[in-house]
Amino acid sequence: MTVRFPIPRTLCLALALATAGLAPALAQDDAAPPAKQQKKLPEAPAKLPRADRTKNLDFLFGALKAAPDEVSAKHVEARIWAIWLQTPSDTAALLMTRAKAAVDAQKIDVAIKLLDSVIKLRPDYIEAWNRRATLYYMQNDYARSLADIREVLTREPRHFGALAGLGMIMQEVGDEKRALEAYRKALAVNPHLEKIPEQVKALTEKVEGRDI
Repeated sequence: MTVRFPIPRTLCLALALATAGLAPALAQDDAAPPAKQQKKLPEAPAKLPRADRTKNLDFLFGALKAAPDEVSAKHVEARIWAIWLQTPSDTAALLMTRAKAAVDAQKIDVAIKLLDSVIKLRPDYIEAWNRRATLYYMQNDYARSLADIREVLTREPRHFGALAGLGMIMQEVGDEKRALEAYRKALAVNPHLEKIPEQVKALTEKVEGRDI
């Protein structure tokens, strides 16, 4: 299942940046202004056994750090998202499709309820947590969004969309130190995120001061 939510105010967990470009769903640009719609990612490959999935992700994250340029990095990033977006069952896939349709129709509460069902059915499916975090973010419900981001990062600490989304929320609530920490972690995983380096530079000057 590869459909992604168009995000008016992107989060990655989540939210979420191919961007962070965020996150697909969770994360991409940042705080209050409306953000550009996320680029559609390629179709997810056929379902992989858990061991193969983990091995593939490990390889791809290594390739992401070593990517020599932005074009190469975006190709690797898209493959990571494709794996994350794989649905664990036909039922989950159907619910995710309906959730996307609800978002397209601006029925956010309906979409959240559908994602509730996915999470209840398959709590190991991190993209359901990530997308619900994004929707909570869009509703300015930062407490619930943060709770879902924590679930994403517990299951996948390298989820750069969720890390970027965490940074955006921390920045919006005025906790610039924790925002900086989250952004740095996102960049450590994916050095090619858009806009996050600028945020890190600005926050570093504010939090740590300029070099003398």
